[in-house]
Amino acid sequence: MQSKQIFKVHKPGVLTTFQDMGRSGFQRFGVPVSGAMDRFALQVANILAGNPRDYACLEVTLVGPKLEAVQPITIAITGAALNPKINQQPAAMWKTIRMEKGDRLTFGGHQTGVRAYIAVAGGFAAREVFGSMSADLKSGFGSQLEKEDCIYGYPKDSPAGIGLEPSQIPRYSKHIRAAVIEGPHSNVFTAAGREHFFTSPHVVDASSNRMGYRLQSEKITLKKHAEIWSEAVPFGGIQVPHNGQPIILMADRQTTGGYPRIGTVISYDLPKIAQLIPKGEITFYPISVEEAQEKAVAMEKFLRELKLFRNHLY
Repeated sequence: MQSKQIFKVHKPGVLTTFQDMGRSGFQRFGVPVSGAMDRFALQVANILAGNPRDYACLEVTLVGPKLEAVQPITIAITGAALNPKINQQPAAMWKTIRMEKGDRLTFGGHQTGVRAYIAVAGGFAAREVFGSMSADLKSGFGSQLEKEDCIYGYPKDSPAGIGLEPSQIPRYSKHIRAAVIEGPHSNVFTAAGREHFFTSPHVVDASSNRMGYRLQSEKITLKKHAEIWSEAVPFGGIQVPHNGQPIILMADRQTTGGYPRIGTVISYDLPKIAQLIPKGEITFYPISVEEAQEKAVAMEKFLRELKLFRNHLY
């Protein structure tokens, strides 16, 4: 199918990139996974637009772009509340919207969250690297939007007004609790270090980015000679360098790391981390693998039922 131009970029925003579910299967070659920081919001946007869940969306960070529709399209915007507008009128989030040729999508002041996702019915067309459209600027894969860029896709007819119930829409807070599965290097932390990790609040440093969230908190102490071999690291893994300040590994994380990991944020809570603003506060609590699996199953069930419901209606 031949792609068509769907947007013209008048302003790019602070950091607007194509992201999907990432390029899995290449970490053994040193290729980061990347992909959406908030995978839940990305998947919901695609489901509402009638796309496969893993299609690429535009990930908008804090300050959004100004986009002009080149032809009629249907979009869905999820994630952070960045005050989207179409032709200066408030645009609904977590619901499909029809844009006509010449309509302009803009974003106003930040309200809650960090990252919004724009899906277009039919999907975007962008260059794939290792099977993914996800931009990884550090690795040189893809790029962020620039002024006067043309955005292409495969627009298809899709109804407007398909959305979540208000009770289903995530609420992003500046103070969150996140569940952590402990390990694999619990034995290299002191008892006091573990206690501080789970009882002290952790503040997100302003230098945090898509690679990792640096946290400021009471020092998480390690035992002397706490050295480990470099090994593969997961999304949500929490490394603790020798300075005792934790780092949560995020979407653009390196493929391996040599710092001890005190635990891993469960997948169910990663969207809350991804939407936490700089200077936001996290409190961690331990959870069992079985409890984490139950939460992961609940999220997957919600996404599958949403897709079935959407397909049943249309």
